Amino acid sequence: MMKFPLLATLPLLCAGSIDAQQPPAVRPLGPTVASSAAEFGPMVSVRHLRNGSVLVNDLQHRRVLLLDSALARVAVVADSTPATANAYSGRTATLIAFRGDSTLFVDPQSLTMLVIDPAGEVGRTMALPRSQDAMMLGNAMFGGASWDGKGIVYRTMNFQRMMMGMRPGGAGGAPHMPQPPDSTPIVRVDLATRAVDTLAQIRIPQVKLDIQRDENGRVNVSSITNPLPTVDDWAVLSDGSIALVRGRDYHVEFIRPDGTRASGAKVPFEWRRLTDEDKVAFMDSVKAQRERMMAQLSAQDSARGAAEGGIRGGPPGGAAQGPGGSFSITMGPGGGGPGGGGPGAMAMGPRNMQFVSADELPDYQPVFFAGAARADADGRLWVRTTPTKALPGGPVYDVIDATGTLVDRVQVPQDRQIVGFGAGGVVYLTTQSGPVRTIERARLR
Repeated sequence: MMKFPLLATLPLLCAGSIDAQQPPAVRPLGPTVASSAAEFGPMVSVRHLRNGSVLVNDLQHRRVLLLDSALARVAVVADSTPATANAYSGRTATLIAFRGDSTLFVDPQSLTMLVIDPAGEVGRTMALPRSQDAMMLGNAMFGGASWDGKGIVYRTMNFQRMMMGMRPGGAGGAPHMPQPPDSTPIVRVDLATRAVDTLAQIRIPQVKLDIQRDENGRVNVSSITNPLPTVDDWAVLSDGSIALVRGRDYHVEFIRPDGTRASGAKVPFEWRRLTDEDKVAFMDSVKAQRERMMAQLSAQDSARGAAEGGIRGGPPGGAAQGPGGSFSITMGPGGGGPGGGGPGAMAMGPRNMQFVSADELPDYQPVFFAGAARADADGRLWVRTTPTKALPGGPVYDVIDATGTLVDRVQVPQDRQIVGFGAGGVVYLTTQSGPVRTIERARLR
């Protein structure tokens, strides 16, 4: 049986190509020119300023730091302690490049946006334009909100509408809940008028729901995840154009600042067909990885419990989140929802993963996954592609120009991830060493 490596890499070694056009050869990213001494958590984002300094949003440590052009620490802009007047109140927050060289710091828990000037000083505080979209504005997992010169562009979520469509079950059965949608709007909100304009629809990972009622009347809603979803992605380019990357046939559509629309040609990619045997082997590999993750999380829980006097720490499901955002919600007596007397219990992560059957996987390997697209500061779009063959080193990015043409293919070094860009071919990466990361500045060439 064909063996597949870890889900994080997903190189599916299958035969056949449906696109004869050859993409550019993969080349390494240019040299590293600066490295930070400060250490950061596993999830960071970087905002490059025109004077060469950098704002870093460190999610794990709940802080925003200002670094100079040599990536040396200058100041704490916001954190979760009384050390600054600007508290980092929640567990998620984002940085958005705003007018000129100012930056918005979006804190969804406090429903506010701090306006940060190039010196790292907070000039004023603004209310979020739409409180119901706080999580989508303040969580980079959903694509990251961006300023396009007219308003904040972001991905919305139809989960609330789905929950409102929930209906009681008959004769003690499980309630009826609409299945989550497979697409969602990209919208722009005007900060002055709060007017919302729907710009486009993108395809997102569709999560099926398994709804069961137990003998005690509790209802459990669990997700069933497709680990190989065919999705779209998006980003806002440096000129304000909105780029929509279509995953079904891999091309880029553009919404220009003047409202006109354009579509690029199909981007060349070495499409790989998945046979029935490939699909079964892949699902076996995914499930085996899940078991390893569960064993690792259990060991971590046990070690934490021993250190804390036998008390197991952490919520059910652990901190890691599976593909597609796997989750499990319990409602009812002893849980939540109608008659529960309290909030429903919710768990997320690999312990709660359920997967679709192998025959529901796509016939061709997806080009990319959700969150793969990034815009650099020079008008180009970077798309992290799924590997079709084993390559030593880190992930490979397709670099696409403002016409939708593939102009470069760049591979970052092993154990690096791109977290931001600067003008003139500047690329920011995190480098991982155990649980901590440092930040590097590299050149495109």
